Amino acid sequence: MTAPRHRISRRSDFSRTLRNGVRVSSRDLVVHASPVPTMWPDPRNVRSDVAMTGGPWLGLIVSKAVGPAVTRHAVARRLRAAFAETMQSCPSPETFVVVRAHRSAALRSSVELAEQLQGALTHPRLARLGDRP
Repeated sequence: MTAPRHRISRRSDFSRTLRNGVRVSSRDLVVHASPVPTMWPDPRNVRSDVAMTGGPWLGLIVSKAVGPAVTRHAVARRLRAAFAETMQSCPSPETFVVVRAHRSAALRSSVELAEQLQGALTHPRLARLGDRP
């Protein structure tokens, strides 16, 4: 299971990753990844973000389209467990990863979701993410 310290919980981090990140799609998942911003401290010399080390960090988007609450929570648990197994595949340890589950993710096993997540994290587009300054 992914530890709480490895989870994205701030809306601004989700938005930044979805807007500026690299996107890779699979059959049941869409994975967005973005390097952690280096805007700390901000120009006014005020902390604009919490100093973060020890990533990568995971954010999940499992909408009501996936199913009722029990189904959504089951999919989220499977994705967190899959990320814990595959987080070493991230291009850089300082990476935000947001996973959006499609409706069909509810029908997949933990193993299938882990394979899709592993494939997305090792995709060549995300590999170039580690080369960014």
